[in-house]
Amino acid sequence: MRRRGSVTQDAAATVSRPEAGTNARTMTEALLEIQDGIDSIAINGVLVATRDGLVLCSATRAVQDDGVAAMAAAAAGLAAQFTTQAGVGSPKAVFFEGDSGQVGVFGVDADTLLVVLGERDTTMGMFNVAAKQALALLQQAVAARR
Repeated sequence: MRRRGSVTQDAAATVSRPEAGTNARTMTEALLEIQDGIDSIAINGVLVATRDGLVLCSATRAVQDDGVAAMAAAAAGLAAQFTTQAGVGSPKAVFFEGDSGQVGVFGVDADTLLVVLGERDTTMGMFNVAAKQALALLQQAVAARR
């Protein structure tokens, strides 16, 4: 993996823990464990949310976590409807590309979503690879705690 440093290079990107509960604690511990393994050249933030749109934990900078979590839940729901209607099976991910980066939404498990925020100069291909690596790391860390 390419690395420029930790996702938490500045103080604003430390892992926050807004929700209480076992799942939030598990996800926060897993996110803390994998932070140094996340490709910080391609990824500038990650957020873990419930499928209802509540933030469980995050390591982001200059992002309104609550709004992003709510929109991620809506995007995941729309993706499920869209892929069903299109006859292509269950969705694995939802990607958005903007002028200054990318956003990917992935299902971690039946109850949880991972939102990955991409750096400005990263191609969609590199972002896709880095985001899926972050997802795999998080799923492994969560599985080890259950």
